Amino acid sequence: MTLTDIVIPQPGDPRGGELTGVLGVPDGAGPFVPLVVVHELFGIDDAMRDHLERLRGMGYLVLMPNLFSRGGARRCLVATFRALRSGTGVAFDDIEAARRLLLERDDTTGSAGVIGFCMGGGFALLLAGAGGYGAASINYGMLPDDLDATLDGACPVVGTFGARDLSLRGAAAKLETALVARGIDHDVVEYPEAGHAFLNAVPNGTRLARITMGPMLRLGHRPVEAEDAWGRIDAFFRRHLSP
Repeated sequence: MTLTDIVIPQPGDPRGGELTGVLGVPDGAGPFVPLVVVHELFGIDDAMRDHLERLRGMGYLVLMPNLFSRGGARRCLVATFRALRSGTGVAFDDIEAARRLLLERDDTTGSAGVIGFCMGGGFALLLAGAGGYGAASINYGMLPDDLDATLDGACPVVGTFGARDLSLRGAAAKLETALVARGIDHDVVEYPEAGHAFLNAVPNGTRLARITMGPMLRLGHRPVEAEDAWGRIDAFFRRHLSP
């Protein structure tokens, strides 16, 4: 794998400590389409690095900020989910710092995309309507209570869900309806035989967590559906982000 752990600058940040992240630069001279990648609730683990390497291999310049940089997952998880629920907070500042760093590079194109998984999918959906992105990929991410307000003026959205994921029952249809109502270009698919996190070819989280959450989330990699989903995501980003 060709991924690098880096420090993401945040000039004037009063919190102290460092915001870290993982950067993946494609082979070749560029310029490359930049993607901010937002991780699942288990943080930057082997499954997330696998996603970064896949996207890098597709030709995207990717950066995943570690939203748990200052204290680890246990300490930061509550604050991160609080930011996800409220639509504001330090997690959004960290994601913005990653976007800014990508666009300051001289080997990126002018429009960034955002892609998130699970918890990160929820962030990606909120960011779709916040401005600053040319396209957003939401992968089994929770929908906000104020979905209609979130999507007003949103960028194009590609959404991927699994019908066997009971935690997001009806989410794909609700998102599709809201996007159609606003005339936002989109591609939303719910795979009938897939559950939560079915894009993960590498298991993540603890074994206990997988056992505990399994009945609700129906976790498990679905290779055929995953390949189709990655193809859709790639085609969607190329349509909306390529110069």
